Amino acid sequence: MPKNFEEIRKHLKPDTRRVVSVAAAGDEEVIEAISRIAREGIAEPILVGDEERIKNLMQKTGFSEDIRVVHEPDDPAAAKLAAKLVRDGEANVLMKGLVNTSDFLRGVLDKERGIRGEGLLSHMSVYEVPGYEKLQFQTDGGMNTYPSLEEKTLILKNALSALKALGIEEPKVAALCANEQVNPKVISSMDAAALADMNAKGEIEGCIIEGPIALDVALSAEAAKRKKIESRIAGDTDLFLVPNIDAGNIYGKSLVYCAKAKMAGVILGARSPIVLTSRSDSAESKFNSIILACAIAG
Repeated sequence: MPKNFEEIRKHLKPDTRRVVSVAAAGDEEVIEAISRIAREGIAEPILVGDEERIKNLMQKTGFSEDIRVVHEPDDPAAAKLAAKLVRDGEANVLMKGLVNTSDFLRGVLDKERGIRGEGLLSHMSVYEVPGYEKLQFQTDGGMNTYPSLEEKTLILKNALSALKALGIEEPKVAALCANEQVNPKVISSMDAAALADMNAKGEIEGCIIEGPIALDVALSAEAAKRKKIESRIAGDTDLFLVPNIDAGNIYGKSLVYCAKAKMAGVILGARSPIVLTSRSDSAESKFNSIILACAIAG
């Protein structure tokens, strides 16, 4: 299990050509992150957007490499063109630049030029938290709002596939809730119990799922002991399955702003990993997200 983003980077296969297609690349922090990716030989970028703006930003950030720039000043059109580059095999990772998220996703989902897969698109965040011995993977705190049980199984499937690509075998999964009691009035507790039961029956393979489980137990074996809860994952959880977008968003931002965690995020379930970061994310977060996507892409 990787302990930090540097270990994710070490998982990148040597002598493998990786190309990142960036939609509406005219954003200073995107250019800063992508220039570092290029300088360190992690991946080759293709920058799609307003050529003059992109080159001005490249000059401003000291990005002097001979990089392919595709001129498309219209942001929605740039999103579709960047997705098409991935669909056509010219790139294997898609990244959102300075474009509205809805326009970017329309490019992803475009029937003729997009890269939508057969399943559900979902978001997975990764946090390097000071004091926690390994990376925390969390899903889905960024895309699906209030997923049904069926959708949660698809979200889990996406995340498990990504973790397997990162070399993580049989991850420990916490189906998070407020406590460990199954309550018919609390849908998330019913869903968590159902997912744990599906795992026990072999219907969801390749992992260990416990739920409903509260965050304190997922993070601490001592908390489980005090609550007299027998757990195979307490204090050693790999993947935190949140009940809804509110819980995931609040949990993730608490880690970043209160615990000073480093963060990365990707969209899963498409033909290739997608880097879709927040406007408030730092260049370092964008850099880590690109590394994560490249490692998952293989």
